[in-house]
Amino acid sequence: MNRSRAAPYALSAPALLLFALMVLLPLALTALLSFQQFSYESGVQGGFTLAAYAAVLGDGFYWEVFGRTGWVALLATLICIAIGTPEAYILSRMRPPWRSAFLLVILAPLLVSVVVRAFGWSLVLGPAGFVNQFFEAIGIGRVRMLYTPIAVVVALVHVMLPFMVIPVWTSLQKLDPMVENAALSLGASRFTVLRRVVLPQVLPGLLSGALIVFALSASALAIPGLLGGRRLKMVATLIYDEYLHELNWPLGAAIALALLAVNLAVMLGTQALIEGHYRKRLGA
Repeated sequence: MNRSRAAPYALSAPALLLFALMVLLPLALTALLSFQQFSYESGVQGGFTLAAYAAVLGDGFYWEVFGRTGWVALLATLICIAIGTPEAYILSRMRPPWRSAFLLVILAPLLVSVVVRAFGWSLVLGPAGFVNQFFEAIGIGRVRMLYTPIAVVVALVHVMLPFMVIPVWTSLQKLDPMVENAALSLGASRFTVLRRVVLPQVLPGLLSGALIVFALSASALAIPGLLGGRRLKMVATLIYDEYLHELNWPLGAAIALALLAVNLAVMLGTQALIEGHYRKRLGA
């Protein structure tokens, strides 16, 4: 191999090595740990067993936790799409300096720790919080929201919304405003322009943001742990309990890999559906 062909590999070698050390190696060690034996008397032992995976697949409790995590993450993703897409569209139509100010407002939650935001929402949604005080003032009375899926979804939307707005906004930057004006001049309505011109252009960014939000919501730990409590189990809090409370590391590793497999299945399945849709439209 001559120097011109070897140069790209040499330049990317440090990044590939860092990726292998920080991602692939821990993932491989987690996979090996999930196949080891465990007993509460002697802890983790050597050997090969599928007991951890059999426990995950054969116990309805784990299916319930995965189902709850899935619909909470999906609901948070749908709400982020409903709120984030119009925000990104408005942001793309703003002029300086309002665009910078609005963008700073959108990114502001990322400047605060997730734990701090979770504690803040616990104060807002608690029995004596602002929301319940408002409900009492209008005659509804107190509503139990803390330590319920409602609190988890609300906090997840607040945390994940920037991850939806930025990809959609980036896609909108590639859209020529003259195309919209041309469609309007040809008699298309505003709704038709949004549906036939804008939406196909922002669909890649919308898909990217939705997958990011879903994956991060499904694997979130701090928000479900602080706002969901001990009774509202999510997959991440279940992994935390198995590792640090039960000390059943193989089972915790098996649950973590199962969550990874579910996220990969959702991403690959969604990508396949979108690609099939585009092939059908193009007649390929």
